[in-house]
Amino acid sequence: MNPVLLDLGFIKIYWYSIMILLGIFVGGSFIIKEAKKFKIPEDYIINLILFCMLFGILGARLYYVAFNWSYYSNHLLDIIKIWEGGLAIHGGILFGLIFIIFYTKKYKVNTWRMLDIVVVGLIIGQAIGRWGNFFNGEAHGPATTLEVLQKLFIPEFIIDGMNIHGMYYHPTFLYESLWCLLGFIFLLLFRRRYYCKIGETTGLYLVWYGIGRYIIEGLRTDSLMLFDFKIAQIISLAAVIIGLIILLVKSRGSRLINRYNDMENIDEIRF
Repeated sequence: MNPVLLDLGFIKIYWYSIMILLGIFVGGSFIIKEAKKFKIPEDYIINLILFCMLFGILGARLYYVAFNWSYYSNHLLDIIKIWEGGLAIHGGILFGLIFIIFYTKKYKVNTWRMLDIVVVGLIIGQAIGRWGNFFNGEAHGPATTLEVLQKLFIPEFIIDGMNIHGMYYHPTFLYESLWCLLGFIFLLLFRRRYYCKIGETTGLYLVWYGIGRYIIEGLRTDSLMLFDFKIAQIISLAAVIIGLIILLVKSRGSRLINRYNDMENIDEIRF
């Protein structure tokens, strides 16, 4: 699989970059659409998306570089080559979360509701962005056979792309992409419930993505490691626990209090 979409000589446009940007665009569109329901100024939400994108990419790269410092310490210029891959989603989520907390507190916006708005756009963006790994021939699982992949009813072009240096590999990028797509549909439907409380969608996102990522990460052969443990599995387990705690805390009390879709309880944003 050729990672370069277009080679103009003086510049190369990589599939990886295109898929990341496409994920941000689609996810951002869902965020903007949902924010309009709560009369959140479009300028406010666009600023939030743009800064989350910048801080998210920065955090994702720093996270990846930190756990591959043995390589990057001797190849400092490669740190900026994000178009070649090497973005860790957990680092991006962490930096994006920090910015959202700061941004919502600054303008006195309900942080939990904003997170509920964002996570649905985030997970569909993740589903799309994972395809950048496909074009880079990375984030795959263990070696397998053509027969096994065909029995999984995987499209032929993906099977061909998973033939790397004459060996077939499990397309774990696809497994995670499909898991995120299912999560997107589930969260979208869950958030529309009349009794859905503020914060519950965020908690559910952490549980859903955490479980999927923990299982899929167990198959990957290029995981970031901390001693003998896979970092992504540690973070995913923590996310599940935190998500369950959020769901437990937010579900307490009357079902009519702190409803996500309560249009009479909307913050007035002066932006």
